[in-house]
Amino acid sequence: MPISKRQLTRESKLYQLYLRFVPNSYIELERALVGCKTLLDVGCGSSSPISIFSDRMYTVGVDAFAPSIERSKADGIHNEYHQMDVMDIGKRFSPRSFDCVLAFDLIEHLSKEDGVRLLGMMEMIARERVVVFTPSGFLPQGEYESNPWQVHRSGWTPEEMRDRGYDVIGVNGWKHLRGELGAVRYRPALVWAFISDLTQLFVRSRPENAYQMLCVKNL
Repeated sequence: MPISKRQLTRESKLYQLYLRFVPNSYIELERALVGCKTLLDVGCGSSSPISIFSDRMYTVGVDAFAPSIERSKADGIHNEYHQMDVMDIGKRFSPRSFDCVLAFDLIEHLSKEDGVRLLGMMEMIARERVVVFTPSGFLPQGEYESNPWQVHRSGWTPEEMRDRGYDVIGVNGWKHLRGELGAVRYRPALVWAFISDLTQLFVRSRPENAYQMLCVKNL
């Protein structure tokens, strides 16, 4: 899984150089949001990945799970919060009201029908860009942390996202090296995590083989 904000700020210059050549999903996301000054983070959860650069823009977090909102507030990730069903964003937010609308690890938790509806609302609310991060294909996942919204209900492919006008890159390495919650399948975990990182060089341009994918639609 992506490294934390704390890890990013403490890592050595050597590791920062490593990330330039083998960027993780946080780095790819940061690149995708260059130039955006306002952002709607749909399904923001308790520890949104934008925490490493959210101080550079005005961000609004939306999530249905109150404990996640409270943890995110405590960390000061967003400027503003709305506890609400993500399927209601089209009623709450005006068309073209944010430079970017982001759904990071969200649409796989919805039925395919609701996911398509959500993408339509995101594309209506965004002025410049819509960014979606999701597994490449269906990835089974059950409930955890007493949060019923964590169950995976749908899978999405690079092909169908391209058909909607998104540019798609593969992230977090070859899909067969990781399982539920991003856990490395093999031991020793540290070695296989490193191998997974290296496979990123291959799957970035082949998202159908990647564990997850980052999809960007410029409007």
